[in-house]
Amino acid sequence: MAALAPSVAAIRLAVRRALTGLPSAGPVLVACSGGADSLALAAATAFVAPRLGRAAGLVTVDHGLQAGSAQRAEMVAAWAREAGFTSATVVRVEVAGRPGGPEAAAREARYQALTEVAGQHGAVAVLAGHTRDDQAETVLLALARGAGPRGLAGMPVRRDLAGVPLLRPLLEISREQTRAACEVLGLSPWQDPHNTDPSYARSRVRADVLPALVRALGPGVLDNLARTARLVAADNAALDDVAQEALAAARHPRGGLRVPDLVALAPAVRGRVLHAWARELGASPSALSYRHVAALDALVTGWHGQGPADLPGGVRVLRSADRLALVDPT
Repeated sequence: MAALAPSVAAIRLAVRRALTGLPSAGPVLVACSGGADSLALAAATAFVAPRLGRAAGLVTVDHGLQAGSAQRAEMVAAWAREAGFTSATVVRVEVAGRPGGPEAAAREARYQALTEVAGQHGAVAVLAGHTRDDQAETVLLALARGAGPRGLAGMPVRRDLAGVPLLRPLLEISREQTRAACEVLGLSPWQDPHNTDPSYARSRVRADVLPALVRALGPGVLDNLARTARLVAADNAALDDVAQEALAAARHPRGGLRVPDLVALAPAVRGRVLHAWARELGASPSALSYRHVAALDALVTGWHGQGPADLPGGVRVLRSADRLALVDPT
């Protein structure tokens, strides 16, 4: 028997670990664009899932942004049926008219589609093919935006997608490994032209910044960036737990938060408390930024009688004596 290629073995092991950790025996879905990363993930899932007694389906999202996208999506679905997936779903989404830039709008449309398909199939998880290289790019982009610890934590291995876990088994797998696996398995990945379009910041990081860092600092820089994301994510989780306890302790009997309790908190914890509270009040998580939390913090630590802080979604917070409270819109 021929030895299993290291790239294929590594990806199958990553998928096995992800699936083994699921508490329920229900089906999983693989989100697959047809690119090397998601195609390698899909091939590994098609191999591993049945051996764990688990059904696996595939969903491919047609964003309609490029000529031939519908045909390409159908080709991915056809391959999935041949590869042994129990279902292969093509979803066409509308990106135009959504808030944010083109990348954010496409991502929102894609995740909404994945959530709907997961609900239709009773899936217990959706698997996405983001790699170590994607994680390194995410960390660099967050650093450039001044995003703070949440941004530097990069993409989580697991996040909630409207009640369905979104898993990223390949965050410790390199893009080179996914390409090698596809070659070994005789798969022909699609090359997304958006990935090389310099009008996108991520494409510029991929084409110019990361190669420059590798040349200057060595290939280990990619692993180090991904490791940084894991370490910061662990710190974030610990601080978030502390912040949740502090938020509960700071609640005012008449609603809102007690200012003296907030003043007593370390700045890193207080910022998280105010961020979490703003989301409770209805501020959009995607629009809630550093400047909004800073405005809330100014009501706590730099109050001189100023008016309310305005948050996304029309949410307004006012300080009255030693209490922060939501301004009644009526």
